[in-house]
Amino acid sequence: MSISLAWATATAARGVDPDEAAAVAALSAAGAAVEVVAWDDPDVDWARYDRVLLRSTWDYHVRPAEFVAWLERVDAVSELSNPLPMVRWNLDKHYLAELAGAGVPVVPTTFVEPGDVLRPPAVPFVVKPSVGASSRGVRVHRRADEAAAHVAQLHADGAAALVQPLVRSAAAGEYPLVHLGGAFSHAAVRHVPQGPGEEHRSAPHRPTPAQRAVADAAVEAVGRRFGVPMYARVDLVTDDDGEPRVLEVELVEPYLFLLDGGGAAVGRLVAALLAPAVTP
Repeated sequence: MSISLAWATATAARGVDPDEAAAVAALSAAGAAVEVVAWDDPDVDWARYDRVLLRSTWDYHVRPAEFVAWLERVDAVSELSNPLPMVRWNLDKHYLAELAGAGVPVVPTTFVEPGDVLRPPAVPFVVKPSVGASSRGVRVHRRADEAAAHVAQLHADGAAALVQPLVRSAAAGEYPLVHLGGAFSHAAVRHVPQGPGEEHRSAPHRPTPAQRAVADAAVEAVGRRFGVPMYARVDLVTDDDGEPRVLEVELVEPYLFLLDGGGAAVGRLVAALLAPAVTP
């Protein structure tokens, strides 16, 4: 019997995600009935699908309350991948504190909750909202007064602020390591724009043993609490001592760099998306 899948996207992201075409074609070839649908389309009957895949819902952070309400409606009538408890946990970057507590090396992170006052670390440092994506609300600060104003604005918007030291090596590249079905699949090096006119670009990357160990530890920590994620992307940077640290763990709607992982990565993604969910 064919499994029915919804590839959940955002209206503006339909057809834009480079992962989409190859993965949808491969899922169809594997016998799945898959449709690309926008998460906020009011006409979609989510109960029609055996599984709803959170893929390119890239505008969720603009309407987080609406997105969570949608997740809950879908979870009541279908199977979410990744599952709702895991996604809800990953929507807020407070999860970094939990990973650090589990012994996973993360970029040192301080949270400034609404009502708290920023105590600036050594400059330069980064301030970002605890709920956010696509670099929205992320700024590098070299002046304490400007950082305080930024934090105050985030608080006014109802968000906690996340403060991290500026990792200088990030300008040379971040390292997304992709896990599918709980196992390492492939990696890339991603160059983030550093100025006007620059564009995101990536290339295949063979991770070092140290990078593999840190990424594996992060995914294993997630698995102990929520079960094995069908897909996970662990973004690493290199600290000033040359050691890999987790910048973020993406479990909601990560771009999976399939083009950098080759044809085998597409096959591994299809196997993960069609596999039964594993719970702890």
